[in-house]
Amino acid sequence: MKYRKYKANFGNLTFIIEEDNPAVGFYLYVYENEKCIKDYLQNTLSIAKECAFEDYNVPMEIWQEVD
Repeated sequence: MKYRKYKANFGNLTFIIEEDNPAVGFYLYVYENEKCIKDYLQNTLSIAKECAFEDYNVPMEIWQEVD
């Protein structure tokens, strides 16, 4: 099974959302200077994106699916 992964660069931070086993959810990682400074576990992709928007103002439209 191929899990989805999304990336957004905003300000001086990089955000990565990685899908885990469907029973687990989606991890949102926040990177500064290539170091993970925060991580969140959310139930859905949309909630993970909302979390990034609410906490860091990451626009919804800048997320890109990556390999």
